[in-house]
Amino acid sequence: KKVARMIKKHLWGILNAVLLKVTNGPAEGINSRIKMVKVRSRGFRNKQRFATAIYFHLGGLDLYP
Repeated sequence: KKVARMIKKHLWGILNAVLLKVTNGPAEGINSRIKMVKVRSRGFRNKQRFATAIYFHLGGLDLYP
């Protein structure tokens, strides 16, 4: 019964995943890279500096353009 309820509840998501062949792999990759930035930074003074570090590391910016 639990499995049937779960399938019924998530049927549209299951069908979309099968038909469109879309995964959450890219999102998981981005999340792991953000976690890497967070670990390397060992804390920021504020959220703006954390956001700037994420943009720098994930945005492919060149340090010396």
